[in-house]
Amino acid sequence: SSFRLQTGFLGLWGKQVDSIEYYKHQINVLEKRMALERQKILKDSKSILPVAFVSFKSRWGAAVCAQTQQSRNPTLWLTNWAPEPRDIYWRNLAIPFVSLTIRKLIISVSVFALVFFYMIPIAFVQSLANLEGLERVAPFLRPVIELHIIKSFLQGFLPGLALKVFLYILPAILMIMSKIEGFISVSSLERRSAAKYYYFILVNVFLGSIITGTAFQQLDSFLHQSPTEIPRTIGVSIPMKATFFITYIMVDGWAGVAAEILRLKPLVIFHLKNLFLVKTERDRAKAMDPGSVAFAETLPSLQLYFLLGLVYAVVTPVLLPFILVFFAFAFLVYRHQIINVYNQRYESAAAFWPHVHSRIIASLLIAQLLLMGLLGTKKAANSTPLLAILPILTFYFHHYCKHRFEPAFRKYPLEEAMAKDLAETTADSDQNLKAYLSDAFLHPIFHSFEEQELVEVRVDKQQRQATNAQISEVSPPSPLQPVHQSSSSPPPQHEEHEDIYYQPSNPQYQYDPSVPSHYTYQPPHFPHYAYHYQDQP
Repeated sequence: SSFRLQTGFLGLWGKQVDSIEYYKHQINVLEKRMALERQKILKDSKSILPVAFVSFKSRWGAAVCAQTQQSRNPTLWLTNWAPEPRDIYWRNLAIPFVSLTIRKLIISVSVFALVFFYMIPIAFVQSLANLEGLERVAPFLRPVIELHIIKSFLQGFLPGLALKVFLYILPAILMIMSKIEGFISVSSLERRSAAKYYYFILVNVFLGSIITGTAFQQLDSFLHQSPTEIPRTIGVSIPMKATFFITYIMVDGWAGVAAEILRLKPLVIFHLKNLFLVKTERDRAKAMDPGSVAFAETLPSLQLYFLLGLVYAVVTPVLLPFILVFFAFAFLVYRHQIINVYNQRYESAAAFWPHVHSRIIASLLIAQLLLMGLLGTKKAANSTPLLAILPILTFYFHHYCKHRFEPAFRKYPLEEAMAKDLAETTADSDQNLKAYLSDAFLHPIFHSFEEQELVEVRVDKQQRQATNAQISEVSPPSPLQPVHQSSSSPPPQHEEHEDIYYQPSNPQYQYDPSVPSHYTYQPPHFPHYAYHYQDQP
Protein backbone atom coordinates (compact mmCIF):
# COMPACT_ATOMS: atom_id res chain seq x y z
CA SER A 1 0.00 0.00 0.00
CA SER A 2 1.25 3.46 -0.83
CA PHE A 3 0.81 6.63 1.13
CA ARG A 4 -0.36 9.72 -0.73
CA LEU A 5 0.23 13.28 0.35
CA GLN A 6 -0.83 16.72 -0.76
CA THR A 7 1.84 19.06 -2.11
CA GLY A 8 0.20 22.28 -0.92
CA PHE A 9 1.01 24.39 2.14
CA LEU A 10 1.82 22.16 5.15
CA GLY A 11 0.20 19.26 3.26
CA LEU A 12 -3.26 20.69 3.88
CA TRP A 13 -4.26 21.03 0.22
CA GLY A 14 -2.89 20.62 -3.29
CA LYS A 15 -2.38 17.79 -5.75
CA GLN A 16 -2.22 14.29 -4.29
CA VAL A 17 0.88 12.30 -5.26
CA ASP A 18 2.61 9.13 -4.14
CA SER A 19 4.87 10.03 -1.22
CA ILE A 20 7.76 7.69 -2.18
CA GLU A 21 8.02 8.96 -5.73
CA TYR A 22 7.59 12.55 -4.58
CA TYR A 23 10.41 12.36 -2.04
CA LYS A 24 12.69 10.54 -4.50
CA HIS A 25 12.21 13.40 -6.92
CA GLN A 26 12.92 15.94 -4.18
CA ILE A 27 16.13 14.11 -3.24
CA ASN A 28 17.33 14.15 -6.86
CA VAL A 29 16.62 17.87 -7.11
CA LEU A 30 18.53 18.58 -3.91
CA GLU A 31 21.51 16.45 -5.00
CA LYS A 32 21.76 18.41 -8.26
CA ARG A 33 21.62 21.68 -6.37
CA MET A 34 24.31 20.47 -3.97
CA ALA A 35 26.60 19.50 -6.87
CA LEU A 36 26.16 22.90 -8.50
CA GLU A 37 26.82 24.63 -5.20
CA ARG A 38 30.04 22.63 -4.67
CA GLN A 39 31.31 23.58 -8.12
CA LYS A 40 30.45 27.21 -7.51
CA ILE A 41 32.32 27.24 -4.19
CA LEU A 42 35.43 25.54 -5.59
CA LYS A 43 35.65 28.02 -8.46
CA ASP A 44 34.99 31.12 -6.35
CA SER A 45 38.00 32.31 -4.36
CA LYS A 46 35.76 34.45 -2.15
CA SER A 47 34.13 31.30 -0.81
CA ILE A 48 37.33 30.36 1.03
CA LEU A 49 37.03 31.59 4.60
CA PRO A 50 40.00 33.32 6.26
CA VAL A 51 39.61 30.91 9.18
CA ALA A 52 41.02 27.44 9.85
CA PHE A 53 40.44 24.86 12.59
CA VAL A 54 43.64 23.03 13.54
CA SER A 55 43.73 19.69 15.36
CA PHE A 56 46.80 18.66 17.36
CA LYS A 57 48.11 15.28 18.40
CA SER A 58 48.68 16.50 21.95
CA ARG A 59 47.01 18.92 24.32
CA TRP A 60 50.38 20.51 25.02
CA GLY A 61 50.82 21.48 21.38
CA ALA A 62 47.31 22.93 21.18
CA ALA A 63 47.83 24.98 24.36
CA VAL A 64 51.16 26.38 23.16
CA CYS A 65 49.81 27.30 19.73
CA ALA A 66 46.61 28.90 21.03
CA GLN A 67 48.35 31.00 23.67
CA THR A 68 51.40 32.26 21.76
CA GLN A 69 52.04 34.60 18.85
CA GLN A 70 52.85 32.62 15.73
CA SER A 71 54.21 35.34 13.46
CA ARG A 72 56.40 38.41 13.79
CA ASN A 73 53.62 40.36 12.11
CA PRO A 74 50.83 40.46 14.74
CA THR A 75 48.13 40.84 12.07
CA LEU A 76 49.23 37.91 9.92
CA TRP A 77 48.30 34.97 12.17
CA LEU A 78 45.82 35.25 15.01
CA THR A 79 45.41 32.08 17.05
CA ASN A 80 42.85 31.46 19.74
CA TRP A 81 41.01 28.59 21.37
CA ALA A 82 38.38 27.24 19.02
CA PRO A 83 34.88 26.69 20.41
CA GLU A 84 33.49 23.20 20.40
CA PRO A 85 31.65 22.14 17.21
CA ARG A 86 28.18 22.69 18.69
CA ASP A 87 29.17 26.16 19.87
CA ILE A 88 30.34 27.53 16.50
CA TYR A 89 28.29 30.24 14.85
CA TRP A 90 29.33 29.58 11.27
CA ARG A 91 27.85 32.69 9.66
CA ASN A 92 30.29 35.02 11.40
CA LEU A 93 33.42 33.13 10.33
CA ALA A 94 33.47 34.95 6.99
CA ILE A 95 33.55 38.45 8.54
CA PRO A 96 36.93 40.15 7.88
CA PHE A 97 38.93 40.91 11.00
CA VAL A 98 39.32 44.59 10.06
CA SER A 99 35.58 45.21 10.10
CA LEU A 100 35.05 43.75 13.59
CA THR A 101 36.19 46.92 15.35
CA ILE A 102 33.87 49.08 13.24
CA ARG A 103 30.97 46.71 13.90
CA LYS A 104 31.54 46.79 17.67
CA LEU A 105 31.68 50.59 17.68
CA ILE A 106 28.41 50.88 15.76
CA ILE A 107 26.69 48.34 18.02
CA SER A 108 27.95 50.11 21.16
CA VAL A 109 26.37 53.36 20.02
CA SER A 110 23.19 51.49 19.10
CA VAL A 111 23.00 49.82 22.52
CA PHE A 112 23.38 53.20 24.23
CA ALA A 113 20.56 54.61 22.13
CA LEU A 114 18.42 51.54 22.76
CA VAL A 115 18.88 51.72 26.53
CA PHE A 116 18.07 55.42 26.86
CA PHE A 117 15.50 55.80 24.06
CA TYR A 118 13.68 52.48 24.24
CA MET A 119 10.76 54.05 26.08
CA ILE A 120 9.98 56.36 23.14
CA PRO A 121 8.20 53.74 20.97
CA ILE A 122 6.54 52.32 24.08
CA ALA A 123 5.28 55.76 25.04
CA PHE A 124 4.02 56.29 21.49
CA VAL A 125 2.03 53.06 21.50
CA GLN A 126 0.70 53.74 24.98
CA SER A 127 -0.38 57.20 23.87
CA LEU A 128 -2.70 55.49 21.42
CA ALA A 129 -4.64 54.24 24.42
CA ASN A 130 -5.80 57.82 24.79
CA LEU A 131 -8.94 57.69 22.68
CA GLU A 132 -8.72 61.32 21.71
CA GLY A 133 -5.18 60.89 20.44
CA LEU A 134 -6.11 57.72 18.58
CA GLU A 135 -9.07 59.42 16.89
CA ARG A 136 -6.81 62.31 15.95
CA VAL A 137 -4.25 59.96 14.35
CA ALA A 138 -6.85 57.74 12.62
CA PRO A 139 -10.20 59.54 12.23
CA PHE A 140 -11.64 56.71 10.14
CA LEU A 141 -11.53 54.45 13.23
CA ARG A 142 -13.90 56.61 15.25
CA PRO A 143 -17.00 54.38 14.71
CA VAL A 144 -15.03 51.34 15.87
CA ILE A 145 -13.46 53.09 18.84
CA GLU A 146 -16.83 54.22 20.16
CA LEU A 147 -17.89 50.59 20.68
CA HIS A 148 -17.95 49.74 24.38
CA ILE A 149 -15.86 46.54 24.07
CA ILE A 150 -13.17 48.20 21.93
CA LYS A 151 -13.03 51.24 24.19
CA SER A 152 -12.57 49.08 27.30
CA PHE A 153 -9.81 47.08 25.62
CA LEU A 154 -7.91 50.15 24.46
CA GLN A 155 -8.08 51.88 27.81
CA GLY A 156 -7.47 48.87 30.03
CA PHE A 157 -5.28 46.35 28.21
CA LEU A 158 -3.44 48.13 25.39
CA PRO A 159 -0.89 50.05 27.52
CA GLY A 160 0.25 46.99 29.46
CA LEU A 161 0.10 44.81 26.36
CA ALA A 162 2.29 47.24 24.42
CA LEU A 163 4.89 47.30 27.19
CA LYS A 164 4.88 43.49 27.43
CA VAL A 165 5.27 43.05 23.66
CA PHE A 166 8.18 45.47 23.46
CA LEU A 167 9.94 43.83 26.41
CA TYR A 168 9.28 40.39 24.93
CA ILE A 169 11.05 41.19 21.66
CA LEU A 170 13.93 42.99 23.41
CA PRO A 171 16.14 39.86 23.93
CA ALA A 172 15.73 38.96 20.25
CA ILE A 173 16.80 42.48 19.25
CA LEU A 174 19.85 42.30 21.52
CA MET A 175 20.81 38.89 20.12
CA ILE A 176 20.64 40.26 16.56
CA MET A 177 22.89 43.15 17.59
CA SER A 178 25.37 40.70 19.13
CA LYS A 179 25.44 38.68 15.92
CA ILE A 180 26.21 41.82 13.94
CA GLU A 181 29.22 42.38 16.21
CA GLY A 182 30.79 39.28 14.68
CA PHE A 183 31.34 36.79 17.50
CA ILE A 184 32.02 33.27 16.23
CA SER A 185 30.49 31.20 19.03
CA VAL A 186 26.98 30.88 20.40
CA SER A 187 28.29 31.19 23.96
CA SER A 188 29.94 34.54 23.11
CA LEU A 189 26.72 35.75 21.53
CA GLU A 190 24.74 34.86 24.65
CA ARG A 191 27.31 36.50 26.93
CA ARG A 192 27.22 39.74 24.96
CA SER A 193 23.43 39.67 24.73
CA ALA A 194 23.19 39.07 28.49
CA ALA A 195 25.46 42.06 29.13
CA LYS A 196 23.30 44.33 26.98
CA TYR A 197 20.12 43.10 28.66
CA TYR A 198 21.63 43.73 32.09
CA TYR A 199 22.49 47.32 31.18
CA PHE A 200 18.93 47.81 29.96
CA ILE A 201 17.19 46.55 33.10
CA LEU A 202 19.71 48.36 35.31
CA VAL A 203 18.78 51.70 33.73
CA ASN A 204 15.12 51.21 32.86
CA VAL A 205 13.97 48.95 35.72
CA PHE A 206 16.22 49.81 38.67
CA LEU A 207 17.12 53.46 38.08
CA GLY A 208 13.94 54.11 36.10
CA SER A 209 11.80 52.96 39.01
CA ILE A 210 13.74 54.92 41.60
CA ILE A 211 13.81 58.18 39.69
CA THR A 212 10.62 59.31 38.01
CA GLY A 213 10.68 60.10 34.31
CA THR A 214 12.07 58.37 31.26
CA ALA A 215 15.63 57.15 31.01
CA PHE A 216 16.53 60.07 28.77
CA GLN A 217 15.20 62.53 31.35
CA GLN A 218 17.27 60.76 33.99
CA LEU A 219 20.37 61.05 31.81
CA ASP A 220 19.67 64.74 31.20
CA SER A 221 19.25 65.42 34.92
CA PHE A 222 22.46 63.56 35.73
CA LEU A 223 24.42 65.55 33.15
CA HIS A 224 23.32 68.82 34.75
CA GLN A 225 24.19 67.67 38.27
CA SER A 226 27.47 67.55 40.10
CA PRO A 227 28.90 64.00 40.16
CA THR A 228 28.86 64.06 43.95
CA GLU A 229 25.13 64.84 43.98
CA ILE A 230 24.06 61.83 41.86
CA PRO A 231 24.40 59.18 44.64
CA ARG A 232 22.61 61.52 47.04
CA THR A 233 19.73 62.08 44.59
CA ILE A 234 19.26 58.35 44.06
CA GLY A 235 19.88 57.51 47.72
CA VAL A 236 16.99 59.70 48.86
CA SER A 237 14.57 57.96 46.48
CA ILE A 238 15.59 54.38 47.37
CA PRO A 239 13.62 53.93 50.65
CA MET A 240 10.46 55.30 49.03
CA LYS A 241 10.52 52.61 46.32
CA ALA A 242 10.90 49.60 48.61
CA THR A 243 7.20 48.74 48.38
CA PHE A 244 7.31 48.83 44.59
CA PHE A 245 10.27 46.45 44.43
CA ILE A 246 8.64 44.05 46.90
CA THR A 247 5.66 43.89 44.56
CA TYR A 248 7.98 43.53 41.57
CA ILE A 249 9.79 40.60 43.19
CA MET A 250 6.53 38.79 43.93
CA VAL A 251 4.94 39.45 40.53
CA ASP A 252 7.96 39.02 38.27
CA GLY A 253 10.29 36.88 40.39
CA TRP A 254 8.01 34.43 42.15
CA ALA A 255 5.63 34.16 39.21
CA GLY A 256 8.59 33.76 36.85
CA VAL A 257 9.88 30.78 38.83
CA ALA A 258 6.41 29.20 38.74
CA ALA A 259 6.20 29.79 34.99
CA GLU A 260 9.62 28.19 34.56
CA ILE A 261 8.57 24.96 36.25
CA LEU A 262 5.22 24.84 34.41
CA ARG A 263 6.66 25.69 30.95
CA LEU A 264 3.26 26.61 29.50
CA LYS A 265 4.70 28.32 26.43
CA PRO A 266 6.76 25.28 25.24
CA LEU A 267 3.75 23.06 25.96
CA VAL A 268 1.47 25.12 23.69
CA ILE A 269 4.12 25.28 20.96
CA PHE A 270 4.59 21.51 21.10
CA HIS A 271 0.88 20.82 20.63
CA LEU A 272 0.71 23.25 17.71
CA LYS A 273 3.70 21.59 16.04
CA ASN A 274 2.28 18.15 16.77
CA LEU A 275 -0.99 19.16 15.16
CA PHE A 276 0.31 20.79 11.97
CA LEU A 277 3.99 19.89 11.39
CA VAL A 278 4.71 16.45 12.84
CA LYS A 279 4.73 13.75 10.15
CA THR A 280 7.48 11.38 11.29
CA GLU A 281 9.13 10.29 14.51
CA ARG A 282 12.04 12.60 13.73
CA ASP A 283 9.62 15.52 13.49
CA ARG A 284 8.11 14.51 16.82
CA ALA A 285 11.56 14.37 18.44
CA LYS A 286 12.34 17.86 17.13
CA ALA A 287 9.01 19.16 18.40
CA MET A 288 9.66 17.69 21.86
CA ASP A 289 13.16 19.18 22.13
CA PRO A 290 13.08 21.25 25.36
CA GLY A 291 15.94 23.49 24.23
CA SER A 292 18.57 24.94 26.53
CA VAL A 293 18.65 27.50 29.32
CA ALA A 294 18.09 31.04 28.04
CA PHE A 295 21.20 32.51 29.66
CA ALA A 296 20.77 35.83 27.85
CA GLU A 297 17.47 36.41 29.69
CA THR A 298 17.83 34.42 32.91
CA LEU A 299 21.20 35.65 34.19
CA PRO A 300 20.46 39.41 33.93
CA SER A 301 17.20 38.92 35.85
CA LEU A 302 18.98 37.00 38.62
CA GLN A 303 21.67 39.69 38.79
CA LEU A 304 18.99 42.38 39.13
CA TYR A 305 17.45 40.60 42.14
CA PHE A 306 20.92 40.23 43.65
CA LEU A 307 21.46 43.98 43.19
CA LEU A 308 18.12 44.73 44.89
CA GLY A 309 19.11 42.55 47.83
CA LEU A 310 22.45 44.33 48.29
CA VAL A 311 20.97 47.83 47.95
CA TYR A 312 18.07 47.26 50.37
CA ALA A 313 19.96 45.06 52.86
CA VAL A 314 20.85 48.13 54.95
CA VAL A 315 18.26 50.67 53.76
CA THR A 316 15.08 48.55 54.00
CA PRO A 317 15.83 45.08 55.39
CA VAL A 318 12.16 44.07 55.16
CA LEU A 319 12.78 43.37 51.46
CA LEU A 320 15.38 40.68 52.18
CA PRO A 321 12.94 37.83 53.04
CA PHE A 322 11.28 38.23 49.64
CA ILE A 323 14.70 38.06 47.94
CA LEU A 324 15.69 34.98 49.97
CA VAL A 325 12.44 33.19 49.11
CA PHE A 326 12.97 33.97 45.43
CA PHE A 327 16.54 32.65 45.36
CA ALA A 328 15.58 29.54 47.34
CA PHE A 329 12.84 28.60 44.88
CA ALA A 330 14.94 29.67 41.90
CA PHE A 331 17.77 27.39 43.05
CA LEU A 332 15.47 24.38 43.34
CA VAL A 333 13.64 25.02 40.07
CA TYR A 334 16.64 25.81 37.86
CA ARG A 335 18.61 22.94 39.36
CA HIS A 336 15.78 20.58 38.43
CA GLN A 337 15.40 22.10 34.96
CA ILE A 338 19.11 21.95 34.13
CA ILE A 339 19.51 18.35 35.31
CA ASN A 340 16.24 16.81 34.13
CA VAL A 341 14.70 19.03 31.44
CA TYR A 342 17.05 21.11 29.34
CA ASN A 343 19.46 19.82 26.71
CA GLN A 344 22.46 22.10 26.79
CA ARG A 345 23.44 23.25 23.29
CA TYR A 346 27.13 23.67 24.07
CA GLU A 347 29.78 23.55 26.77
CA SER A 348 31.89 26.68 27.27
CA ALA A 349 33.96 25.67 30.34
CA ALA A 350 32.39 28.22 32.74
CA ALA A 351 33.13 31.15 30.41
CA PHE A 352 30.10 32.97 31.88
CA TRP A 353 31.53 33.20 35.38
CA PRO A 354 34.00 36.11 34.86
CA HIS A 355 31.10 38.20 33.56
CA VAL A 356 28.86 37.19 36.48
CA HIS A 357 31.68 38.06 38.89
CA SER A 358 32.01 41.52 37.31
CA ARG A 359 28.26 42.12 37.72
CA ILE A 360 28.47 41.10 41.39
CA ILE A 361 31.31 43.55 41.98
CA ALA A 362 29.36 46.26 40.14
CA SER A 363 26.34 45.56 42.37
CA LEU A 364 28.50 45.93 45.48
CA LEU A 365 29.89 49.24 44.25
CA ILE A 366 26.40 50.55 43.40
CA ALA A 367 25.06 49.52 46.82
CA GLN A 368 27.99 51.18 48.64
CA LEU A 369 27.75 54.43 46.66
CA LEU A 370 23.99 54.67 47.16
CA LEU A 371 24.39 54.01 50.89
CA MET A 372 26.93 56.82 51.07
CA GLY A 373 24.51 59.10 49.23
CA LEU A 374 21.66 58.19 51.58
CA LEU A 375 23.73 58.74 54.74
CA GLY A 376 24.89 62.06 53.31
CA THR A 377 21.33 63.35 53.65
CA LYS A 378 20.91 62.15 57.23
CA LYS A 379 22.40 63.17 60.52
CA ALA A 380 25.14 60.58 59.96
CA ALA A 381 26.81 62.74 57.31
CA ASN A 382 29.99 62.94 59.39
CA SER A 383 30.44 59.17 59.20
CA THR A 384 30.02 59.07 55.43
CA PRO A 385 33.75 59.56 54.70
CA LEU A 386 34.45 56.40 56.69
CA LEU A 387 32.48 54.44 54.07
CA ALA A 388 34.72 55.72 51.27
CA ILE A 389 37.16 52.90 51.98
CA LEU A 390 34.55 50.28 51.01
CA PRO A 391 34.47 51.03 47.24
CA ILE A 392 38.27 51.20 47.23
CA LEU A 393 38.61 47.80 48.89
CA THR A 394 35.93 46.32 46.61
CA PHE A 395 37.66 47.61 43.49
CA TYR A 396 41.02 46.29 44.75
CA PHE A 397 39.45 42.88 45.38
CA HIS A 398 38.05 42.87 41.84
CA HIS A 399 41.46 43.85 40.45
CA TYR A 400 43.11 41.06 42.46
CA CYS A 401 40.63 38.40 41.30
CA LYS A 402 40.83 39.56 37.69
CA HIS A 403 44.61 39.24 37.52
CA ARG A 404 44.89 36.13 39.68
CA PHE A 405 41.98 33.93 38.66
CA GLU A 406 40.64 35.17 35.33
CA PRO A 407 43.58 33.68 33.35
CA ALA A 408 42.35 30.26 34.49
CA PHE A 409 39.19 30.89 32.41
CA ARG A 410 41.08 32.29 29.41
CA LYS A 411 44.09 30.00 29.13
CA TYR A 412 44.82 26.30 29.44
CA PRO A 413 47.65 25.37 31.86
CA LEU A 414 50.56 23.56 30.22
CA GLU A 415 51.10 21.50 33.36
CA GLU A 416 47.63 19.99 33.12
CA ALA A 417 47.99 19.47 29.37
CA MET A 418 51.26 17.57 29.86
CA ALA A 419 49.79 15.48 32.68
CA LYS A 420 46.78 14.46 30.58
CA ASP A 421 49.00 13.67 27.60
CA LEU A 422 51.18 11.48 29.80
CA ALA A 423 48.19 9.68 31.32
CA GLU A 424 46.70 9.07 27.90
CA THR A 425 49.99 7.80 26.48
CA THR A 426 50.51 5.45 29.43
CA ALA A 427 46.96 4.09 29.18
CA ASP A 428 47.17 3.56 25.43
CA SER A 429 50.71 2.18 25.31
CA ASP A 430 49.47 -1.40 25.01
CA GLN A 431 46.89 -0.62 22.34
CA ASN A 432 47.53 -0.73 18.65
CA LEU A 433 45.85 2.54 17.71
CA LYS A 434 46.74 2.25 14.03
CA ALA A 435 44.92 -1.06 13.77
CA TYR A 436 42.05 0.32 15.82
CA LEU A 437 41.71 3.37 13.57
CA SER A 438 42.39 1.60 10.30
CA ASP A 439 38.69 1.54 9.43
CA ALA A 440 37.99 5.06 10.70
CA PHE A 441 36.62 7.60 8.27
CA LEU A 442 39.14 9.95 6.69
CA HIS A 443 38.11 12.82 4.48
CA PRO A 444 39.33 12.29 0.90
CA ILE A 445 41.27 15.54 0.92
CA PHE A 446 43.50 14.22 3.72
CA HIS A 447 44.52 11.06 1.86
CA SER A 448 47.10 12.97 -0.17
CA PHE A 449 48.63 14.44 3.00
CA GLU A 450 48.76 11.00 4.60
CA GLU A 451 50.57 9.48 1.61
CA GLN A 452 53.03 12.39 1.50
CA GLU A 453 53.72 11.97 5.21
CA LEU A 454 54.46 8.25 4.76
CA VAL A 455 56.92 9.02 1.96
CA GLU A 456 58.70 11.62 4.10
CA VAL A 457 58.95 9.17 7.00
CA ARG A 458 60.48 6.48 4.75
CA VAL A 459 63.03 8.90 3.27
CA ASP A 460 63.97 10.20 6.71
CA LYS A 461 64.35 6.65 8.02
CA GLN A 462 66.65 5.69 5.14
CA GLN A 463 68.79 8.79 5.68
CA ARG A 464 69.18 8.03 9.37
CA GLN A 465 70.08 4.42 8.70
CA ALA A 466 72.75 5.52 6.22
CA THR A 467 74.14 8.05 8.72
CA ASN A 468 74.26 5.45 11.50
CA ALA A 469 76.07 3.01 9.21
CA GLN A 470 78.74 5.61 8.37
CA ILE A 471 79.23 6.45 12.04
CA SER A 472 79.56 2.78 12.99
CA GLU A 473 82.28 2.33 10.35
CA VAL A 474 84.32 5.27 11.66
CA SER A 475 84.22 4.52 15.39
CA PRO A 476 82.82 1.78 17.61
CA PRO A 477 79.77 2.66 19.69
CA SER A 478 80.57 4.18 23.05
CA PRO A 479 79.06 2.62 26.16
CA LEU A 480 76.04 4.25 27.70
CA GLN A 481 77.06 6.67 30.46
CA PRO A 482 75.38 6.24 33.80
CA VAL A 483 73.08 8.97 35.04
CA HIS A 484 73.84 10.44 38.45
CA GLN A 485 70.74 10.39 40.60
CA SER A 486 69.82 11.93 43.88
CA SER A 487 69.17 9.85 46.93
CA SER A 488 65.43 10.30 46.51
CA SER A 489 65.42 8.82 43.01
CA PRO A 490 64.54 5.17 42.50
CA PRO A 491 67.44 2.76 41.98
CA PRO A 492 68.50 1.91 38.42
CA GLN A 493 66.49 -0.75 36.66
CA HIS A 494 68.18 -3.40 34.53
CA GLU A 495 66.74 -5.53 31.81
CA GLU A 496 68.22 -8.29 29.77
CA HIS A 497 70.29 -7.26 26.70
CA GLU A 498 69.92 -3.56 27.50
CA ASP A 499 70.89 -1.14 30.27
CA ILE A 500 68.13 1.28 31.16
CA TYR A 501 68.66 4.07 33.65
CA TYR A 502 65.56 5.38 35.37
CA GLN A 503 65.50 9.09 35.97
CA PRO A 504 62.37 11.11 36.77
CA SER A 505 62.51 14.11 34.53
CA ASN A 506 60.43 16.69 32.82
CA PRO A 507 58.94 15.98 29.39
CA GLN A 508 61.47 16.01 26.59
CA TYR A 509 61.49 18.44 23.70
CA GLN A 510 63.22 17.24 20.55
CA TYR A 511 64.45 19.40 17.73
CA ASP A 512 63.67 17.86 14.34
CA PRO A 513 66.07 19.18 11.64
CA SER A 514 63.78 17.95 8.86
CA VAL A 515 61.16 20.50 9.89
CA PRO A 516 62.83 23.90 10.42
CA SER A 517 61.89 25.99 13.44
CA HIS A 518 59.47 23.39 14.83
CA TYR A 519 59.80 21.54 18.09
CA THR A 520 58.05 18.30 18.84
CA TYR A 521 56.72 17.60 22.30
CA GLN A 522 57.24 14.08 23.57
CA PRO A 523 55.59 13.27 26.88
CA PRO A 524 57.78 11.32 29.30
CA HIS A 525 57.53 7.54 29.37
CA PHE A 526 58.42 5.21 32.20
CA PRO A 527 61.15 4.06 32.38
CA HIS A 528 63.08 7.00 30.93
CA TYR A 529 66.09 6.68 28.69
CA ALA A 530 69.08 8.96 28.98
CA TYR A 531 69.06 11.30 25.98
CA HIS A 532 72.02 13.31 24.80
CA TYR A 533 71.31 16.64 23.09
CA GLN A 534 73.74 18.34 20.78
CA ASP A 535 73.75 22.09 20.37
CA GLN A 536 72.22 23.10 17.07
CA PRO A 537 74.23 25.48 14.88
